[in-house]
Amino acid sequence: MQITRTFDLLHKGGDVYGTRPVLAYKHNGAWKEYNLAEYAENATLLSYAFLEMGLERGDKVATISNNRPEWNFVDMGLSQAGMVHVPIYPTISQDEYRHILRHSDAKIVFVSDKMLYEKLQPIVSEIESIKGMYIFSTTNTNSYPNWNELRELGISVGNKYAETLKQISDSISSDELVSIIYTSGTTGLSKGVMLSHNNFMSNVLICLRRYPLLPGDIALSFLPLCHVFERTLNYYYQSKGNSIYYAESMATIGDNIKEIKPQVFGSVPRVIEKVYDKIIGKGKDLTGIKKQLFFWAVNLGYRYKENNNGRPLYNLQLKIARKLIFSKWSEALGGRLKLVISGGAALQPRLARVFWAAGIPLYEGYGLTETSPVIASNHTAEPNALMFGSVGTVLENINVKIADDGEILMKGPSLMQGYYKDLEQTTQAIDSNGWFHTGDIGHLEKNRFLIITDRKKEIFKMSSGKYVAPQVIENKLKESFFIEQCMVVGENEKFVSALVSPNFSFLHDWCARHKIHFENNKELIEIPQVIARYQKEINAINAQIGGYEQIKRFRLVAEQWNSQTGELSPTLKLKRKVIYERYEPILMEIYGYTKTQDTKELK
Repeated sequence: MQITRTFDLLHKGGDVYGTRPVLAYKHNGAWKEYNLAEYAENATLLSYAFLEMGLERGDKVATISNNRPEWNFVDMGLSQAGMVHVPIYPTISQDEYRHILRHSDAKIVFVSDKMLYEKLQPIVSEIESIKGMYIFSTTNTNSYPNWNELRELGISVGNKYAETLKQISDSISSDELVSIIYTSGTTGLSKGVMLSHNNFMSNVLICLRRYPLLPGDIALSFLPLCHVFERTLNYYYQSKGNSIYYAESMATIGDNIKEIKPQVFGSVPRVIEKVYDKIIGKGKDLTGIKKQLFFWAVNLGYRYKENNNGRPLYNLQLKIARKLIFSKWSEALGGRLKLVISGGAALQPRLARVFWAAGIPLYEGYGLTETSPVIASNHTAEPNALMFGSVGTVLENINVKIADDGEILMKGPSLMQGYYKDLEQTTQAIDSNGWFHTGDIGHLEKNRFLIITDRKKEIFKMSSGKYVAPQVIENKLKESFFIEQCMVVGENEKFVSALVSPNFSFLHDWCARHKIHFENNKELIEIPQVIARYQKEINAINAQIGGYEQIKRFRLVAEQWNSQTGELSPTLKLKRKVIYERYEPILMEIYGYTKTQDTKELK
């Protein structure tokens, strides 16, 4: 199936789907499924409605929604009509909504539910370019404009626009703009990344051979479709003929996995870490020989090696561990997983090892919104193309080189057209020779495996002149069951310090076992035994890193960091500027500043 434009997936998908479902979501306790014909019909009816409303080729339409089939109906309805999809996170701030809706020149807005409609109504009413806002949900929304109104409009004007739509679709080039994705960013307002049909589909097509999926396999989708990673994955699934089932919410992932028993899902490391922590927590509740066997298997998993050949004794032990212990891990994840694709942040190598040992292949990849997104990935489509601790081999249609300062530079057909209305930022990101500067620091191992060490902007220089890559240390710290999130600091300072947001669930259990009583988390983090236990965790990490990188001081914080409270981006990356500002008094105390002293060096 040759696909060069995103909507080609609709018109050429019959070869891989037949009558099997393409999209599904949970409605009133049951899965509602859409086959390819129903999917295409809904998309086309929306195309007709957009044309009737006066939208023209190149006009922008925004979606602010959870994952659901209607998101795809809009996406394809816009795509085949030559219009531009602007997907937006449902969890950003009011100021960010205002910025994106104005900056993108959105003409129509779709939202998932009544709550979002009411939240956005004051902002939408300020923006003259927006013609209307519609809700996807049909639950308790009778008095609100609903997307079905546009579907009905499409039915009524179909004869009028059928030929017009065909002419537009036939004339759309693969290089035409299809989407503007606003990067969540860790500082400042988002930039609009302009992506073409070819940006997406070149990335999808080159990845087709890398993973062992077949038509009929089921994918569970729970990462936000507004993020480029899950969106491209969804196009990938559609090109493979995989049925995509959308999880009800992040809280129901476990239940949904048991129901549909997927062969694949995409994830971010933090979700994988939580799954692992939950499994280990159950292991700790075991007693006697069962507990011993459990942790014997886990420790065996930590020693798993890529391309695990020629180790007869280890392989025999692993076979026993899989039968007695790891088979239960697999069952908990549906029992049919062929692979889990991890992206968005660095994955702890020990997690990759233990899940592979458990018979759950965990493939780590790397990319950015600006690269549509995949630059490199681990895979097993060819021998020795898997390396734990790396993000895999560079895609065959992409060129990568390492700059003198260690920054990863990229060229290829999946590279964005630029930042919308921002030539200055575009020319800063893409140099005169066409190389995109990723902002990530890394190197090529064995001349083929890409290893990411840190973000260029996040590496800081101490007063001694030594450079520290905080992400490397943070990832080691997060291997501790006691630590949910952390941020390493020390720019222009004599020593490195860390702010630590505890894994309060695990910490509360630990306190119960040690008969430590507390009223709330604020009191908990001040208890000497707790601080001493965290010092033990810090000491263990310090033993693994260089002397100047070692954490000399740390402070526990009483808050659990997340995207809703602002410390993390929607993709669960640290918003360092926000955290610096929020905990400035603690940082001042760590480094001995007074309120009258300039603290710019802390930032």
